[in-house]
Order: sequence, then structure tokens, then C-alpha cells
Amino acid sequence: MSKVMEKKKQLVTEIADKFRDSKSTILVDYRGLSVAEVTELRTQLREAGVDFKVYKNTMSRRAAEQVELAELNETLVGPTAIAFSNDDVIAPAKILNKFAKDHNALEIKGGVIEGKVVSLDQIKELADLPNYEGLLSMLLSVLQAPIRNFAYATKAIAEQKEEQGA
Repeated sequence: MSKVMEKKKQLVTEIADKFRDSKSTILVDYRGLSVAEVTELRTQLREAGVDFKVYKNTMSRRAAEQVELAELNETLVGPTAIAFSNDDVIAPAKILNKFAKDHNALEIKGGVIEGKVVSLDQIKELADLPNYEGLLSMLLSVLQAPIRNFAYATKAIAEQKEEQGA
């Protein structure tokens, strides 16, 4: 087998592994962005631990078929960059959605969340969710509410008895 074919097979395997291992994968059309804008986007994604790459669509289609995500083939047309996140499901959607609002040239095409192909609307809903720390903070607030309310009630009763005793 020729070296070129071997390299292509390795690339398809690499992309397939990224599809398989990532919790969140977002596909975008970056046409119209300047080099500075793409660099800024890459920096934001890198800081969030997101891998952002441009692959040939034919290689990406083969990889998608290999991991049983053939539904993505409709999306893999034209200039396409792919953001893979192995850790945070929300981060790539949040960053890319915010960047798309600020830069009309960036268009979110679709993606895969936890192994399932999702629509653009689902990605935007995901982007509107708070990040992990925000969700954790909300959960802790809900868990602390009964204790906090009990403490306030106890304090109010103590103050009322103090006033009556004085």
C-alpha cells in the first residue's frame, strides 16, 4: 500500500478516535473570518481545553461513518472546522455560540453530544446553559436553602422571645 493511502487511513482513524472520545463535537463554517479572528477563536477554545481542527471533508466523512455518525455527512460540506471537547460538554457550544454572535461570518453547522448527532437548535440550547461551576453553584444553593431558611426562622424566634422577655 502506498504511503499516501497509509497516511490517509491514519488520519481517518485519528478523526474517528476524536469523534469517539469526545463528549462534545461542534462543526462550524469559518469562511469569512480573518486570520486574527480565527487565531482569537483558537485561543479561546484552547484555554477551555477544546481541540479545534480543520480536516478534509472526505476524511471526516469516512471517520464519521466509521463511528456510526453518518448523519454528519450532510453537514460536512464546504469549509468545515471541528471542535472536539473530551472534558466539558458545554464549553465548545458556549464559546462558539458567543463567537458566532460577535462575528457573523462564523456559522455553527451541527454537532455530536455524548455520541448523538444534534441539531443547531440543541447546540444553542446547550450554549445557554451555565457552565459546570455555575450548575454546581445552583445545586449547592438549592441544597442550602432549607437549612438557611431554618436558621432565619430560628433567629427570628430567638429575637421575638428576647423582645418579649425584655
